[in-house]
Amino acid sequence: MQGESADPPARPRRTRRPGRHPVRLCHHHQPPPLMISAHIGDWGPVCTPAGRFRLAPVRIERDLPVLARWMNDPAVARFWELAGPPAVTADHVRSQLADAGRSVPCIGVLDGMPMSYWEIYRADLDPLAHHYPARPHDTGLHVLIGAVGDRGRGLGSILLRAVADLALARKPASPRVVAEPDLRNIPSVTAFLNAGFYFSAETDMPTKRAALMVRDRSLCHLM
Repeated sequence: MQGESADPPARPRRTRRPGRHPVRLCHHHQPPPLMISAHIGDWGPVCTPAGRFRLAPVRIERDLPVLARWMNDPAVARFWELAGPPAVTADHVRSQLADAGRSVPCIGVLDGMPMSYWEIYRADLDPLAHHYPARPHDTGLHVLIGAVGDRGRGLGSILLRAVADLALARKPASPRVVAEPDLRNIPSVTAFLNAGFYFSAETDMPTKRAALMVRDRSLCHLM
């Protein structure tokens, strides 16, 4: 399972006000709420049919060895394209951590065992927004299941549903959760469908043709 953003979003710029003119507060000009790792760390744990699950925001010094091992699994590397020495994975994760609060990389921990990698991000502020009709505060997901033994048995669907439900519950401004797995990654697309997402469209992105998957807040009670 996977989903990779097209490229790092532009960094926000700070402006300087010349002279001594008073600064007036314009609340509608305040930056929008972003993804905050401390907030996501408080989302769980939750009980799922597979066990007790929580998202732990990544700490590179703690998590890099396991992340680099997962990224070098051929099945993962085919879609994430981060195989190589640990520095390759570290650079990618640092780019997420430095992303001005727009994306939070997390380790998925099931019954105390690290077993998946997640990126929870503001899809409406991501380059993905250029490829679909984004809505304000759309939440995006990228995910990979780390261990071979955890794949192909429905675990991905269970956790995708749990994380999507958490995002909608903890982010009341978010109207939906979206993802863009590679169309060639049939197991990933199937997992999203089984987790209550629906297929919205095919979209051409810089590195792949993607399936836009959507879990809409207004439809959650029907799934």
